[in-house]
Order: sequence, then structure tokens, then C-alpha cells
Amino acid sequence: MKPVVLYSQPGCPPCFAAKQFLKSRGVAFEYKDVQADPEAMRELLEMNSRSTPTLVVDGEVMIGFDPDRLETMLSAASR
Repeated sequence: MKPVVLYSQPGCPPCFAAKQFLKSRGVAFEYKDVQADPEAMRELLEMNSRSTPTLVVDGEVMIGFDPDRLETMLSAASR
């Protein structure tokens, strides 16, 4: 499986949903809290995102949480 990164922040319902989605599928991912980690916030802004969740799967960026698209991204990354 290619690397998966979840940029998130506390109290964000879509972030929680994305985290649960990944966990329920046994997908290993790196969690980055953009409120607590200035470097994570800088990375988020460099991707032209100001929203959480932002997910990166094998270099592909998804802003927001779209379960169907994320499933497709994960399938492509596992090949």
C-alpha cells in the first residue's frame, strides 16, 4: 500500500468520518493535526488547501471527504 496522510483537526466531523473510514478498512495512515503542528499546516497550505480533512494517497490530493473517491484512490494505490 502506498502512503496515506490525513490532515485533520480536532472537532471536525468529516475528519472523524475519514479517520473511521480508513481504520474500518485496515488502512495504515499518518495523522497530521494542523492545529497542533505548524509544519502540517504549512504542508496543507502548500497543497492549496485550507480545509480539513485533506487526504493524500500516493501523492494524489483530495480536499474534503468523499468515500467513493477515497475508495477509488485506495484501490489504485494498492496496485
